[in-house]
Amino acid sequence: MLYPFSVLEPYLDRSVDRTPFQLFHPSVEDMVKAEKIFCSSPSHRIEYYTSAERMEHAPTLQQPEVCFIGRSNVGKSSLIRALFALTPEVKVRVSKTPGHTKKMNFYRVGRAFTMVDMPGYGYKAPKDFVEMVTPYLYTRKNLVRTFLLVDGGVGLQDSDLDAMEMCEDIRHPYVIVVTKIDKCGPGALLTNLLTLQNVVKTQTSCCFPQLFLVSSLHFQGIYLQRCFMCHLTGSVRLTDTCQT
Repeated sequence: MLYPFSVLEPYLDRSVDRTPFQLFHPSVEDMVKAEKIFCSSPSHRIEYYTSAERMEHAPTLQQPEVCFIGRSNVGKSSLIRALFALTPEVKVRVSKTPGHTKKMNFYRVGRAFTMVDMPGYGYKAPKDFVEMVTPYLYTRKNLVRTFLLVDGGVGLQDSDLDAMEMCEDIRHPYVIVVTKIDKCGPGALLTNLLTLQNVVKTQTSCCFPQLFLVSSLHFQGIYLQRCFMCHLTGSVRLTDTCQT
């Protein structure tokens, strides 16, 4: 539940370096602190805030911000709904229809930070996806990290490589989150992970070297994801420091 990669380790050859999969390793106490950040209260309201079709319509917010991008139907909205599971009153629209998200959807986690669900790229993406998303990534000054989602069962696609190239061109730090890890067997998942890890190692300079594995259905990796986001936005200080 906390570290999904540990389930895959028995299938790995001893010669494979496991270090890149275990760089962010917070204590249980750190995770507990992060869980509290995701619990709503009268003084710490977690809520859907607004949506925007263009950058000029985006709200002006001061707190740190993280955003989620990925191919249509990769599981962005499902992941956000899982992250907000401790606050079920926050309604995140989720659809099985690719291309459901057509706007930038902003969610506020109290005064701690903001999460932004971006439209998907690829199949049935909004025609003006580039005009909508690129200006946001280029100009959003309070954006501290972009989470780029890749389907664990499908693996890296050409459109994902395009998104990675865009982040590299902007030189904006990003993280790859591997979704739907419950939808495929360990062999296929490991093959896709090792391929993706090699791309990150050899072709990127702005990507955090660790892949984050999640299952929005079974909550695998969700606690680690929450803690990482809280750490990036300064909401939780880790007992042990690590490079992020």
